[in-house]
Amino acid sequence: MRKLENKELERKSVDDFKQAKKTPIVIILDDIRSLHNIGSVFRTSDAFLIEKIYLCGITATPPNKEIHKTALGATETVAWEYQKDVLSVIEKLKTENIEVYAIEQVENAVFLQSFEIDKNKKYALVFGNEVYGVNQKAIKLCKGTIEIPQLGTKHSLNISVSAGIVVWDLFQKIKF
Repeated sequence: MRKLENKELERKSVDDFKQAKKTPIVIILDDIRSLHNIGSVFRTSDAFLIEKIYLCGITATPPNKEIHKTALGATETVAWEYQKDVLSVIEKLKTENIEVYAIEQVENAVFLQSFEIDKNKKYALVFGNEVYGVNQKAIKLCKGTIEIPQLGTKHSLNISVSAGIVVWDLFQKIKF
């Protein structure tokens, strides 16, 4: 076995990325405190050709040195937009026939492995604050909630880890 060199990975250029068919997923980050979490979600979004990221509430925006540390340039490829109010973003996406799901632990949440994709639809995923999670008002506006099963003593995962897990799972189910 030999580790591949960067030039062998056939990565897209920024222009190629922008022209590529995107995975029909939009990510909404609401009140994310950690700049490293934000950057990590950008990097994951780049890896899976995510359509767009909405940064809401106190979530910081590029350009930002600390976001750049983990995004490694993904803020230049992934489309993003800042909107103060997450509720208005959810309402807007719903008018565009995008199915919005909160990633949260709530009554009657669907476990990620049981979540079924309709390949003819576009999805938006709401990730909330590192301590408080997704705002209850936002949850009520969503079509539903998706929960990542957890078996240990902790009751949550880091937001960037959660985003990576959920995006990977949905990406596999979409397989466009």
